[in-house]
Amino acid sequence: QVQLVESGGGLVQAGGSLRLSCVASGRTRSAYRMGWFRQAPGKERELVAAINSSGVRIYYADSVKGRFTISRDNAKKTVYLQMNTLKPDGPDVYYCAAKDSVVTIIDPDYWGQGTQVTVSS
Repeated sequence: QVQLVESGGGLVQAGGSLRLSCVASGRTRSAYRMGWFRQAPGKERELVAAINSSGVRIYYADSVKGRFTISRDNAKKTVYLQMNTLKPDGPDVYYCAAKDSVVTIIDPDYWGQGTQVTVSS
C-alpha cells in the first residue's frame, strides 16, 4: 500500500503563486508515474499535470501550460506542483496521484486526501 500526503494549499490572490507538495510513503517505487488532479465543486476531477519516473516525460493540461510546473525528487519521495500566475478560482481541491505505469496516470492506483486551493480576485 502507498500513502500520499499533500500540503501547500491555501488562499492566494490572483496572480500569486503556490507550491504544492506530495510525500509518498509505504510500498513506494520510484517507477511510479505521478500526477496532480484538481476538482471544483460539482465538477469532475481533471488531470492537471503528470510526470514519469525520471522526470523527463511531462504532461500539462492546456489550461495550466506555461504557469504550472510539476517536478519530483525520488530520493525524498516527493512530487511538487509549482503554480504561478494563478487565476481567480476555487475552492478547488488538488489531489496527488500515483500509478504503477510507464504509460499513463489515468485511473491512478493511489490518491492523496487532497489539499484545497482558493484564488481570490
